[in-house]
Amino acid sequence: MTNKTLSMNDALYDYLQSVSLHEPGVLRRLRTETAADAMARMQSAPEQCQFMALLVQLLGARRCLEVGVYTGYSTLWVAQALPPEGRIIACDISEEWTSIARRYWAEAGVAERVDLRLAPALETLQGLIDTGQAGSFDFAFIDADKENYGNYYESVLQLLRPGGLMAIDNTLWSGDVADPDKQDADTRAIRALNRQVHADRRVTMSMLPVADGLTLVLNQP
Repeated sequence: MTNKTLSMNDALYDYLQSVSLHEPGVLRRLRTETAADAMARMQSAPEQCQFMALLVQLLGARRCLEVGVYTGYSTLWVAQALPPEGRIIACDISEEWTSIARRYWAEAGVAERVDLRLAPALETLQGLIDTGQAGSFDFAFIDADKENYGNYYESVLQLLRPGGLMAIDNTLWSGDVADPDKQDADTRAIRALNRQVHADRRVTMSMLPVADGLTLVLNQP
């Protein structure tokens, strides 16, 4: 018994998945196909995505945002957790990767719930703000280029309703955030974002050691 978060070796991780994960076949097939891609490390962990889907259900979410789609694995988890009238606006710039996502969204029968916007995400987010959609989203997930994390955070926070929830991926960054010798641009950007969120009195936050670090941010009512 310990009062610290357990380190996750392979045996314990396999056990966690065996007694926790309920991954539908369409999601498993998408994860398997993505695993063959050279950039497969960008895909979120299945237990993390299942957790976010649970949060979406607990919120009773109807309107969601995603910044960074890749092959659409996390998008599909969220879309399946939405009611039939629910929608997720998914922001990405890659036609190649999101073409894989589209196939699986269609196979799962949720394509109509996903509004894919192929453009720089900051432009899409600003467009939503400019068209009067600030304060109207229930849930948002940020998992895109790290150097823009601070900008994504501020834009998404404007778009969340009071009591809305934001989830930010990779906030522990394989442990590099705690290594003073790691001074690359991505690591510095994540450190800056972590400080930014921690100091933000507009929100309530908690950083969880799930997968590569998942920070939850509640927009205070």
